[in-house]
Amino acid sequence: MYNFEFQNPTKLIFGKGTIARIKDEIPAGTKLMLTFGGGSVKKNGVYEQVIDALKGYDVVEFWGIEPNPKVETLRKAIELGKRENVDFILAVGGGSTLDGTKLIACGIKYDGDAWELVLDNSLVKSGVQFASVMTMPATGSEMNSGAVISNLATKEKFAFYSYYPKFSILDPEVTYSIPEYQVSCGIADTFVHVMEQYLTTTGINSLMDRWAEGLLMNLIDIAPGIAEDHKNYDLMSQYMLSATMGLNGFIAMGVPQDWATHMIGHELTALHGVTHGESLAIVLPATMTVLSEQKKLKILQYGERVWGITEGSESERITKAIEKTEQFFRLLGLKTRLHELNIGEETIAEIERRFNERGVKLGECKNVTGTVARAILECAL
Repeated sequence: MYNFEFQNPTKLIFGKGTIARIKDEIPAGTKLMLTFGGGSVKKNGVYEQVIDALKGYDVVEFWGIEPNPKVETLRKAIELGKRENVDFILAVGGGSTLDGTKLIACGIKYDGDAWELVLDNSLVKSGVQFASVMTMPATGSEMNSGAVISNLATKEKFAFYSYYPKFSILDPEVTYSIPEYQVSCGIADTFVHVMEQYLTTTGINSLMDRWAEGLLMNLIDIAPGIAEDHKNYDLMSQYMLSATMGLNGFIAMGVPQDWATHMIGHELTALHGVTHGESLAIVLPATMTVLSEQKKLKILQYGERVWGITEGSESERITKAIEKTEQFFRLLGLKTRLHELNIGEETIAEIERRFNERGVKLGECKNVTGTVARAILECAL
């Protein structure tokens, strides 16, 4: 087991009717900014619940944080926050709204341009406190310090690290109005988050292996039921908590991590607007295939423990495990091949160029370069 430090200061408030508890967590007299995505929270009743809970607070609202939040939009929110002397931000929405809020919180306390913080995380010195009402599970952003921010002008998308939310409210009932496609993308995103921390090498931390395998098996178990009825409270509760546990640092304790699939997927989103979860469904099986020799023992363990694959040669079992993974994404209704999105050589060449230009070396072995990324994308065609 590797040395590690683990600290997660976010308070998680989970269950029915918990939005009303906002008032118990934010001190009276706070100058508060609410951040939102589109208008879905007004249609599903979440907005009304939040406003009711905040009666008596001095509140300013910022709307329009888009999926894969753009720095161009976030600059406007930062300007508003500075002008209004905001000292607390409550993100109401999905992972993108909260990701954007993390940059807003730091940008309010920064004199330069917010994109500088994304490019150089060492510039982050302070930030306004923030919290979330999570309406769309997937990213785990409600209980971690990470975010992913896009730049429309440069067609780039990078990870950004800020502070942890002070608290996050998760009421599974608010997920009932999420479109089926978005639920599927969220399940895929959660699945791949776990795989990035799990599918590396064997013999490092058997305890975390079991936690990760439990999360993967739970997602596989609940996905068919959610497809039939995503207003099932018990199933959506399982999914919502799985998304949180998949990326709150818990299963990363003492283990190597990969993240090559995510970094390649981010480029597909930056260049073509591919929904994040679907980009991962395309890239992960190809990553497993191209790096199958390197990840051989862990893929065999994954195949046996998660999918029950015990028969055949090692090569056959590895192939079956990868096929099962791709089939799972297919059952979610997601595309798993680049050609289905009309993405081909031009994009592959551009991603290879970008990775080479940046000197990228990804994965647990730091060997996923531009050349290897090309091989993965060609495999995903």
